[in-house]
Amino acid sequence: MIKSYLNRKSVVGLAVVVAIFLFGIVGPFLVQDPLAINNIGMAPPSADHLLGTTQTGQDVFAQLAYATRGSLIIGVLVGAMALFLAFLFGVLGGYAGGWLDEAFSLFTNVVLILPGLPLMIVIGSYVPQKGILLISVVLAITSWAANARVLRAQTLSLRSRDYVLAARVAGENPVRVIAVEILPNLLPVMSSGFVFAMIWAILGEAGLAFIGLGVVGTQTWGSMLAYAQNGQALTLGGWWWFAPPGAMIALLGMGLALINFAIDEVINPRLRTQHLHLKKKPARPGRRAAEVAA
Repeated sequence: MIKSYLNRKSVVGLAVVVAIFLFGIVGPFLVQDPLAINNIGMAPPSADHLLGTTQTGQDVFAQLAYATRGSLIIGVLVGAMALFLAFLFGVLGGYAGGWLDEAFSLFTNVVLILPGLPLMIVIGSYVPQKGILLISVVLAITSWAANARVLRAQTLSLRSRDYVLAARVAGENPVRVIAVEILPNLLPVMSSGFVFAMIWAILGEAGLAFIGLGVVGTQTWGSMLAYAQNGQALTLGGWWWFAPPGAMIALLGMGLALINFAIDEVINPRLRTQHLHLKKKPARPGRRAAEVAA
């Protein structure tokens, strides 16, 4: 029962995420030029244009395919960089202990209390050329601290375990102790942090692009929403311009959230036992008697 409950969440989440990734990888090779302009502006969805056209006649479906690729690249880059920073300041600091752990913990706390969106706006406004890598770095800086705190707490607990102490007494290399004895136990937490960083990155980039501080030269879901807002798509009734990128953000967020929930239940056995208890909870005697009488 527990396995089936976990599979329902993970399978649905993985199916949604894989479908979006496939669309972002394969889609740009199957569509026309997303920047091509023609004289059928604000045309509704049709056989020639599956998601209609923009105010200048650009194909929305083609833009959506390229924007999906751009947003996914940013999400993966931010997730990888945030995971690396969380590992560096959380795991290495927690295992080393002493002054290094205190310095890393102090820096993590400082970053943790900084407001994310205002900091992204300030950094993005002072950078003239905002490419994918630069925006990813800005988003990663604001998304690693919380996961680092969790990894540090887990590492502090693991480094006092008997098998870790035995490996250290045996003279094992600290790199091997971390990689073999500690890291496997942190993989669920790190996976959850990576998924959360991806969600934060895509939403953060969409927010920056909507206020004009997004990636320059690359289409993303946020840039599509910004262009739709500037083109007064809502006023003109062009729902096909802003609804698809919004739906893609919502679907990817839902898929990643389902995966994150499944990972959380692997990390926290209480969630599994609580669900199992709810499933096996007997019906109240009065209700059962009423059902028998009926």
